[in-house]
Amino acid sequence: MYEKITSLQNTKVKLVVSLRDRKDREEKDLFLIEGYREIKRAVDSGRKVDFIFICPEFFLGENEEALLKKAKAPIFECSKQVFEKISYRDRPDGLLAISPRMHLTLADLDQKIRSVPFLLVAESIEKPGNLGTILRSSDAAGVDGVIVCDPTTDIHNPNVVRSSIGTLFTVPVLEAKGKETIAYLRERKISLVAATPHAKPEFTEVDLTVPLAIVVGTEQYGLTDEWMREADIQVRIPMCGVADSLNVASATTLLLYEVLRQRRYLFQR
Repeated sequence: MYEKITSLQNTKVKLVVSLRDRKDREEKDLFLIEGYREIKRAVDSGRKVDFIFICPEFFLGENEEALLKKAKAPIFECSKQVFEKISYRDRPDGLLAISPRMHLTLADLDQKIRSVPFLLVAESIEKPGNLGTILRSSDAAGVDGVIVCDPTTDIHNPNVVRSSIGTLFTVPVLEAKGKETIAYLRERKISLVAATPHAKPEFTEVDLTVPLAIVVGTEQYGLTDEWMREADIQVRIPMCGVADSLNVASATTLLLYEVLRQRRYLFQR
């Protein structure tokens, strides 16, 4: 039914393996999407898929064929050995796709933000798992868009796709320079909210119903001085134990849900 790949030397197998590397992703302008949920969310959001590689021996359910039909992409059936070679998961589910990289810009956000904008800015997040979790929380909290500034980990990293469980495709996500992002937010009168242990008010004590962008920084050092200087509102997350800070993904989730809580209360009154 589908063209079969049984050789590890197949050119498409080599292409898939090469896309684990950021330089190759950028040169080829392609990236990998592995997993049923991830591919489904990409397809449901209208993402173009160039190829899909399958291995029915690894399928976990009965909905794979419906997804393959909806994707409308060339499909290659791989032997178990070949799929184990191209998969980057310990427990693959038999589905892996290649798609063109995403190229949203700050200007594109203007068509996606609401009248009272709710954005997230993530500066130089280092760990793919944290960035993916931040995207997942952003989707859950209803963020208008995520701006990844001066990225250390690119948004097309396979582990970002995996840890986001496909929410990379359900929230507008883009990469931009810090200075141009600050200029964009200033021009649109969007307030910058930064968390720091040195702030006086707790994050639940300030008004987060205004047009705003939550800004979070690197795992080790937090936000750079430039972003802290630009912040209109500084808040702290109370720490009652010996740890002086939370994991960046956990802190981001708390901040996003406080925005959601306040806005729901405001709109329901």
